[in-house]
Amino acid sequence: MNQKAVLITGCSSGIGLALAVRLAKDEKKRFMVYATMRNLAKREALEEAAGRTLGSTLEIKELDVCDENSVKACVDSLPMRRVDILISNAGMGMIGPIECQTIDEMKSVMDTNFFGLVRLLKEVLPDMKKRKSGHIVVISSVMGIQGILFNDIYAASKFAVEGFCESLAVQALRFNLNISLIEPGPVVSEFERKVYEDGLKIDLSKADKVTADMFTNIYLKNYNQIFQSFGQTPEDVAEHTFKMITMDNPPFRHQTNHLYTPMTTLKYEDPNGDLPIETFYKMVFEHDKVFNASLNFLKLLRWRSRKSFSLEKDKNAS
Repeated sequence: MNQKAVLITGCSSGIGLALAVRLAKDEKKRFMVYATMRNLAKREALEEAAGRTLGSTLEIKELDVCDENSVKACVDSLPMRRVDILISNAGMGMIGPIECQTIDEMKSVMDTNFFGLVRLLKEVLPDMKKRKSGHIVVISSVMGIQGILFNDIYAASKFAVEGFCESLAVQALRFNLNISLIEPGPVVSEFERKVYEDGLKIDLSKADKVTADMFTNIYLKNYNQIFQSFGQTPEDVAEHTFKMITMDNPPFRHQTNHLYTPMTTLKYEDPNGDLPIETFYKMVFEHDKVFNASLNFLKLLRWRSRKSFSLEKDKNAS
């Protein structure tokens, strides 16, 4: 069986790195993985994880999803420009009150998370249509179907991704193409650590006292605990994605975290949209003790089942 050419973006760490390695180490050697990143100076972690697959079933290439020329140059460098499976993973996060974020910062998130995907598809979709074969896999988020407190711009970018793909999926069927949205909940990775650390540095002077207090003493205070309770590892998400890629008829949407599913289900239970908003409000402001107790219970279960992990870097590490 011929190998499938897989192009993955955002492979310097996290889900992209884990997924590139998982596919490259496939026992059946079904994939030739082109793992890309914006800055090749950050390739060391991927090289180490790839091991013997490097130069065999995995190659590392430069690709900046915010640069059309970079996207084209990368695709042009592939044998016959062929991409059988495109995995759009590169992303940018941002948390905090919108009063404290600049429009340029917001545009950067949209440019990476939404237009980055659009640039990739403009380059690879025409060839997939000609061949009438291909699988477009997008690492989205549960925040692409349900907004979360102080993730306004990030959620907006993922909502855009979901709407774009939902529209495109109808056209894709005509060309025998598959589109799959992978929707993780919290994932403990360098991506999330950076978002958290940037959140700690936000200048809250432009926010009113109530909003600043909500962000600092409710959102940030519970951030790490939420990830410890609900969080997956990048390897967990990579395994889910691997299964989607190897399915004959992959679904359009797939949530990777069953612990988070009841929260997203609220949105579909109420066509008016009030139920999830009111539920989250009550959890945060009226039943915060019950919410924290639930988090502690989930955290305990996870601690018993595997080593606990944290968004905070190991203080003993050199």
